[in-house]
Amino acid sequence: MKKTQLIMIWFLPLIVIGGLFYPLLGYLVVAMMVFFLTLAIFANRYWCWNLCPRGAFLDIVISKLSANKPLPGIFVKQWFRQSVFILFMGFVIYRAIRAGGNLLMIGAVFVGMCLLTTIISIILGVFTKHRGWCMVCPMGFLQEKIAKIRGKGISAG
Repeated sequence: MKKTQLIMIWFLPLIVIGGLFYPLLGYLVVAMMVFFLTLAIFANRYWCWNLCPRGAFLDIVISKLSANKPLPGIFVKQWFRQSVFILFMGFVIYRAIRAGGNLLMIGAVFVGMCLLTTIISIILGVFTKHRGWCMVCPMGFLQEKIAKIRGKGISAG
């Protein structure tokens, strides 16, 4: 466990629980996305393995509950990861457009997406490896693509 994870883990309940009552907390997700996508230019998935609040939760909590079984092979296929990315991004864009410029509703879109992906990550983490979600994560997928374009390759941090 890294010291940064002990700090970052608190952002997850702040967003997924606090955001249910104060949807503007969803903009923390947007700020984190801007930060880690910029960081990916220089350090690939450094965010994922060192700073991600969900990753910290998976390492600190779910690792103790995990069956530690291999992820089904389909989850690591590029076409599957790309499909998940397109599905999630399409859903976020659709919901943000439907919010009609309402800042609270747009914040709620990001809180909802964070909550949904956290639930999926817990299920995957308990029944497979604790960081099973990280192999599917749309933002991790995007960070890998950014790093590849910049010639940084793929590394686990």
